[in-house]
Amino acid sequence: MKTLYLDCGMGAAGDMLTAALAELLPDPDAFFAKLNALGIPGVEVSREPSVKCGITGTHVTVKIGGEEEDASDADLHEHEHHHDHEHGHDHDHEHDHEHEHDHEHEHEHEHDHEHGHHHHHSGVHDIEHIVRDHLDLPEKVKDDVLAVFGLIAEAESHVHGVPVDEIHFHEVGTMDAVADVTAVCLAMAQLAPDEVVVSPVHVGSGHVHCAHGILPVPAPATAYILRDVPIYGGAIRGELCTPTGAALLRHFAARFGDMPVMRTEKIGYGMGKKDFEAANCVRAMLGEREEQSADAVLLACNLDDMTPEAIGFATETLLAEGALDVWTTPIGMKKSRPGTLLSVLCRPEDREATVRRIFRHTATIGIRENTCRRYTLARREEVRDTPSGPVRQKISAGYGVARVKDEYEDLARIAREEGISLAEAKEKASER
Repeated sequence: MKTLYLDCGMGAAGDMLTAALAELLPDPDAFFAKLNALGIPGVEVSREPSVKCGITGTHVTVKIGGEEEDASDADLHEHEHHHDHEHGHDHDHEHDHEHEHDHEHEHEHEHDHEHGHHHHHSGVHDIEHIVRDHLDLPEKVKDDVLAVFGLIAEAESHVHGVPVDEIHFHEVGTMDAVADVTAVCLAMAQLAPDEVVVSPVHVGSGHVHCAHGILPVPAPATAYILRDVPIYGGAIRGELCTPTGAALLRHFAARFGDMPVMRTEKIGYGMGKKDFEAANCVRAMLGEREEQSADAVLLACNLDDMTPEAIGFATETLLAEGALDVWTTPIGMKKSRPGTLLSVLCRPEDREATVRRIFRHTATIGIRENTCRRYTLARREEVRDTPSGPVRQKISAGYGVARVKDEYEDLARIAREEGISLAEAKEKASER
């Protein structure tokens, strides 16, 4: 299994992720040439060597109309409709990346007196128009780009209390973000990892000065996107993870946690702009992960006073709520009564929650526990187009074996729709 591990111990932003992933590609120059040839309005993306704490990596710069993006251009501001508002920009930012911030909502064509010119704004539909109609990208990459912007827009909508359709991104900042997001999505498509694992994310600490006040770190939009993701602060003062970086991680990560056991083949370093006492970079590691093993907890209980329907419901519910596996075995109990042995396999960290669920959904008054070692093949899912429609395939590999199995539900759909047997549906699905 090709695994991409992203070490975000110093946070993440779109440009840092772009730089780290580009170092993994066989021809980074061709990648940036393709990126610049896409025709993102006014955008030029370049790379240069960068050294942080003695480590050499790549720093990526995005220029809009020949100028490097300024922090003020990325802001969104919230005002009332049809209201011109004079304001200055306080840019004593403690950001690592000056061109990405938590944003406030601003309506179209607001006049900016400080900069002396009009700034236009782009909504979610405008971004979709640019990506769908003007960028020469594979459809999968376009889908990824828009999914990432969907996460950002959802976060902004939640933070500022306005509908997603009313979120407007500043024109210049939008093009910068489109470049960052597109670059990462395109690099991911070219690398084509089977899974992406991301470390816990260092978000920084302290606060950041924005045009209309002081915001805590992580900024509200970043914090919303990273909900349920392991994050931490620390002694470094400043914003280490931006909303764009957070959305990219959230979209591509299969899981967040420690680095898996893998044979690393390539390593890339994407450098941030500022210097800290720790290396300001994202590290990307690409390699193969095949054999998998981990501890598991086996919970079991005997049932003799539940109907088959109730046991079936409990089994389905436990699986839906996160159990690794659930099965039943007919057993003979005391006083020669027939019964059912319910066995539930779960991760060690899910032990307490699973015990509570078993008590909730069954009539048992006692549960037994055993710790076991679980060996599994590395698994992934692919979708294959067939004459009868898309069919999902479960692909498993490791320990010297490889297996491919069509998804039953897809085969059953074909059989029902075409009035054929399941075996005939399987044969049709294998046709090219």
